[in-house]
Amino acid sequence: MGGLARSAGRTAFGGDPASYHAVRPAYPDWVFATLGERCGLRPGAAVFEVGAGTGTASDRLLAMGASPLVAIEPDPRMAGHLRQRLTSPDLQVTVAAFEEADFPAASFDLGVAATSFHWVEPERGHARAFRLLRPGGWWAMVWNVFGDEARPDPFHEATFELLGGETSPSAGAPGRPPFALDAARRRAELEAAGFTDIAFEARPWTLVLDPPAVRALYGTYSDVNQRTPDERERLLDALAEIAVREFGGRVERNMITALHLARRPVVPEAPPGA
Repeated sequence: MGGLARSAGRTAFGGDPASYHAVRPAYPDWVFATLGERCGLRPGAAVFEVGAGTGTASDRLLAMGASPLVAIEPDPRMAGHLRQRLTSPDLQVTVAAFEEADFPAASFDLGVAATSFHWVEPERGHARAFRLLRPGGWWAMVWNVFGDEARPDPFHEATFELLGGETSPSAGAPGRPPFALDAARRRAELEAAGFTDIAFEARPWTLVLDPPAVRALYGTYSDVNQRTPDERERLLDALAEIAVREFGGRVERNMITALHLARRPVVPEAPPGA
């Protein structure tokens, strides 16, 4: 079993953007409440979003007043769907990888990466986020994680060998928790980039799927999309069949929403006469 390169994430999800958007779960309300209460997400806040995709988080950021919201998305197919779906004048879509996007330094109040930052090289990504934020600005990384080792996961166990194949960077480093849940390593990276006020929160929940939803959701996974079309269809058919035969048409997947927060320090004012 090999691992997908981080660069693979730039084109792994754009084959059917509408289906991707329809089936990927939304982020819980508490995430956006935290961004509003703690991180300055309010009307007029300048926000950049890393790997915005079809805008699963973008619409909520806009609804809370982000203006502008600069959505950075490397796949032109995903970016095109985002532009068509969200027509807000406050939305600006930039087709580029985050590592290569060029914006003025210290021009944003908040940066957000929603289930995307595992596709970015952490050292370069955090350094770029730090540079883009104004002093006192916040950097937020959020993930909807599929799986929770603290709870039984019968469907995952029933399909583990069937899935096999290459793993996404979301799996994390060997011997460590998944990327989104590796709070110690993420903290170390953020501290190395100069961030302060680092915080981590994770809350479990359950996603319920019928067989068509199982097929649609797994069809958006990066490792599934790396297969040939025939292999992919056979795998998705098999997953849906297991959902019917072994789970009576009702699959429960354990989910964790993980939120990492960090702040660019406020530069202290020089004393009078200095």
